[in-house]
Amino acid sequence: MHCQHFGPAPLNRREMLARAANGFGMMALSALWANPATTTAAEGSAANPLLPREPHYPAKAKSVIFLFMDGGPSQMDTFDPKPRLDREHGQRIKTKVQPTQFNDVGTVLRSPWKFRQYGQSGIPVSELFPNLATCVDDMAIVRSMVAPFSEHTTANYFMHTGSGLQGRPSAGSWVTYGLGSESENLPGFVVLSCGMVPPGGADNFGNGFLPASYQGSTFKAGNPPVANITPSAGQPAKMALLKKLDRDSLERLGHHDAIDAAIANDELAARMQTAVPELMEIGGESPATRSLYGLDDAYPAARMFGRNCLTARRLVERGVRFVEVLCPSVGGDRWDQHSALKQGHENNARAVDRPIAGLLKDLKSRGLLDSTLILWGGEFGRTPMAQGGDGRDHNPFGFTVWLAGGGIKGGTIHGETDDYGYHAVQDKVEVHDLHATMLHLLGMNHTKLTARFGGRDMRLTDVHGEIVRGILA
Repeated sequence: MHCQHFGPAPLNRREMLARAANGFGMMALSALWANPATTTAAEGSAANPLLPREPHYPAKAKSVIFLFMDGGPSQMDTFDPKPRLDREHGQRIKTKVQPTQFNDVGTVLRSPWKFRQYGQSGIPVSELFPNLATCVDDMAIVRSMVAPFSEHTTANYFMHTGSGLQGRPSAGSWVTYGLGSESENLPGFVVLSCGMVPPGGADNFGNGFLPASYQGSTFKAGNPPVANITPSAGQPAKMALLKKLDRDSLERLGHHDAIDAAIANDELAARMQTAVPELMEIGGESPATRSLYGLDDAYPAARMFGRNCLTARRLVERGVRFVEVLCPSVGGDRWDQHSALKQGHENNARAVDRPIAGLLKDLKSRGLLDSTLILWGGEFGRTPMAQGGDGRDHNPFGFTVWLAGGGIKGGTIHGETDDYGYHAVQDKVEVHDLHATMLHLLGMNHTKLTARFGGRDMRLTDVHGEIVRGILA
């Protein structure tokens, strides 16, 4: 007989986890056979955290391709010509020198490359980029970027996450957190790697305190691009059994954020076993398209980067929200030329020039450029003084990025640096401003895209960020 004064003791946390352990494991595959068409709106957020969501207001762009030039390209050697460097080459610089990474300050170093004006806009571009120069009328060149860090790891974190600290959500994670993804069978945030990871590692693409579904998924160059993409022979039978067990577990335990994210991720992984091989199969692309991206280039790094740029186009075609394309190895230290500037920058430019121009032209010909925001740039720029006689040190005080596509006013130059290309002196643009502008073009108010963490509402732009109106169409 049951005594009303004594009931069963409540489970403590350890006992609950011990009893439910098998259920957690089985639940992870419970949605593998779910039909998205039969998922109700109420169930949608739990069953699939990447379901598309409405922006705050009508968007100019649907997706982003971030072409990250790891190491820091030199602004005065690429898109910001400075005749004063020619006049004062070999002299001591006539301005205050700021502390940088190594403080190995030599004399003024002129650019080894000539500049020419291109397009109807007449924007000057270095001879490093003969192919990309033909696209300047689609590009907004921001010459007045500034950043607070002169060391690679912290600068990379800041460019990617809006914070110099490790462990914050990446911009791609915030975008997919805010908008979801239009792709059912691929991650919403994809990183295309050529084998090198920027200093700071995978935390540049991490979800931080956001749910795990919003973390960047890295696809490596080559075939297969991700591990375990081919189903095993016994997988269908195993999943059939797990489906039955998982259904029972869900009925007992209900929904929980962490468990729902694991289920959604495993469901997506199963669908990727079909979608990823199809994505990477470029045999159907025309010879003209393959040549446009440089897949026939004599330089192996250009072929590898070109393949990833073509994959980026195919990803946004399939509804992927945010794609980051990383630089290939060129036998040197990325764009980080503390010495041998001429050889290093020429090798890097040769690897990316033709593929990026091909990407812009291909997107435009397919009507996708208007809905795809392209961002090109590194974590900082370089100094106008020589380091080691023929290199340049890190410079976060004034550098260049450019944007094109969804909502950007092409043929535009925004801001300027001083006569040395050293410090931004007009219309400074901070990284928070760049992020705010990106979110604005995607239809999101950066002050309203927040997640509760550590007792306050966190956002990509922290408590900063102004939209850069001068580059908007």
